Amino acid sequence: MVERAAELAELRLALQPDASRLTLPRFLEDVVARYGKRVALRFEGRDLTYAQLRVAARAVAGGLLSAGIERGEHVAVLFANRPEWVICAFGAALAGAVVVPVSTFATPAERAFILEHSDAVALLHQRTLLVRDFAEELRTARRPRCLRLIACWGDASFPRDVEREAALEIISSETAPCDLALLIYTSGTTAQPKGVLHRHQAPVIQSWRFAEWMDLALEDRVFSAQPFFWTAGIAMSLGATLAVGATLLLQETFEPGAALALIEGERATTVHAWPHQEKSLAEHPDAARRDLSSVRKIEFRNALAERIPLARDEWGMYASYGTSETFTLATAFPARTPAELRHQSHGPPLPGNTLQIVDPLSGAALAAGVEGEIVLRGPTLMAGYWKQPMDAAFDASGFFHTGDAGWIDAEGSLHWRGRLSGIIKTGGANVSPLELEEALAGFPGVKSSHALGVPHPTLGEALVLCVVSTASTPRASLTLAAVRELLRPRLAAYKLPRALLVFDASEVEYTASQKVALAPLRERALARLVADGIEVAGHRYERT
Repeated sequence: MVERAAELAELRLALQPDASRLTLPRFLEDVVARYGKRVALRFEGRDLTYAQLRVAARAVAGGLLSAGIERGEHVAVLFANRPEWVICAFGAALAGAVVVPVSTFATPAERAFILEHSDAVALLHQRTLLVRDFAEELRTARRPRCLRLIACWGDASFPRDVEREAALEIISSETAPCDLALLIYTSGTTAQPKGVLHRHQAPVIQSWRFAEWMDLALEDRVFSAQPFFWTAGIAMSLGATLAVGATLLLQETFEPGAALALIEGERATTVHAWPHQEKSLAEHPDAARRDLSSVRKIEFRNALAERIPLARDEWGMYASYGTSETFTLATAFPARTPAELRHQSHGPPLPGNTLQIVDPLSGAALAAGVEGEIVLRGPTLMAGYWKQPMDAAFDASGFFHTGDAGWIDAEGSLHWRGRLSGIIKTGGANVSPLELEEALAGFPGVKSSHALGVPHPTLGEALVLCVVSTASTPRASLTLAAVRELLRPRLAAYKLPRALLVFDASEVEYTASQKVALAPLRERALARLVADGIEVAGHRYERT
C-alpha cells in the first residue's frame, strides 16, 4: 500500500496542472500539447487525434462566435456518443458558452422542456439516431423562445469559422475555473428535471483525478457505454481517458453484440458500463466466442469479468459514492486499493471534499457510526440549480443536502444506505416517481398509481409500478405492455416500469389524509414479486 501510494502521488504531480488551468479550454490545450499525434477517439473505424480534435473544436467555436453567440450564453448539444459530441461541447466551451448536454433518451416533450428551461440560444445536433429523426422533430416542434440557432451536423450551414483565432485566445485566457461551464439536467424530486449548474473546475478536476484514481495509462484503450450527456460519461469516460493520452472507443448507442465485437476487435483494456449493461454483455450469445483477454480494468465481481476471466480482484471503482451535483464521485477508494478494503464501504471523501452526517429533520451533526442524511461540500460541487434559489441547494454553511442516507465509520469512510426520498435510482439514472405517476393519469381502470424502486442486483433499483384498480376493473385488463405503450411516447425508455403489480383498494393501507401508505405498499409489492415468481429485468425474487 505504501509503494502504491507513492506511485499515485508521483502520477498526480505528473498529470494535474496548476489550479489556474482548471478550465475546459486549458484542459484541451494541455492534453493536445502532451498527446497531439495520438488517437483520442475511435469511432466506426475512423480515428480523431488529439490535435485534430482541437482543430475541429476551435472551428465550431469560431462559427458560434460568428453566428453571434456571446460569452456566458447557453449552447445545447444533442448527440449520441460520437466524436461530434466531443467536438461541439469543447467548441461551445472554447467560445465561452455554457454547454447544455441534451439526453438522446429524452422524448420531444422532455427535450422541449430542457431547451426552454435552460434558456439555450443555440442547439447543435445530429440528424438521426436509430428510428428517430431529430431534424424533423425539431422542424415541426414549437421553437423555444430563446433559441436563435438550430444547426444540424453535416449541413453546409453548420457554424464553422477558422478565422476567429484571436478572439478564441482572449476568451480562453479570460476564462476562470470558477466560471460557469455546464448545465446538466437530471431528474429531481418533482416531475420536471432539474438543471445542475457546474463551474469549469468540476469536470476538469474530476477528469484529472479519475485518470489517476482508475489507474489509466497512455496505452489504455477504453470502451465506454456511459452517455456523454451525464457526468460519468463526461468525466470518468471521456475526460479521464483524454487526461492520460489514451484512446476512447465509441459506440453510438449501446448494443451488447456490437459492443463485444468492438471490445475484442480493438483490444480494449478498460470497460466502463453500468452493471445491467455488463450483465447484458455477459449473457449475449456472442460472449462465449469473443476473446476479451485484453480487458484488465473492470470490476471483478460482475458477470462480464467471468467471461475474461480475471484471476484476482485487483481493480474496482464500485467502492464509491457520488451524484450529478458533485460531478460524479465524492467518495472513493483508488481502483487498485486491496479488495478486502474496497468492499467494506463506499470509500473516504475525495481530496478537498468535506462530508458530514446530519439529522435529516434538525440538521444537527451526528457522531461516527450513526445513520442520517449525507451532506457535503467541495471543489466539484455544483454552483446551484438553474432558476432555483441558493437555499434550495445549500444550507447556511454551504453544505449540499443529498437526500441520501448513510453513516461514516471510525476510519472516515462512507457507508451509503439509499435514498431518504422516493427517488428511484435505476441503471445509473434517477427517476422521479411523480413524473411517471402523472404521465399515467387518466389511464382507464386506474384509481391511483405508485412507482417504487425495489432492490435489483444489476440495476441498483428496478422500477415497479403499483396500480390500485377501480372497483369495476378486472385485474387482467391492466397489463404491463399496455401501460408501457401509453408511457413510451411521453417518457424516456429508462423511466418505463419493469413490472406492473395490480392491487384492489382493499389490499392497500391509507394514511389519515387518505393517501396510499407507501411503506406497507412496498412490503406488499416485494411479497407479490416473490409469491408470483415475477421476473424483473432478468432477476427473480426469492424469500429472504
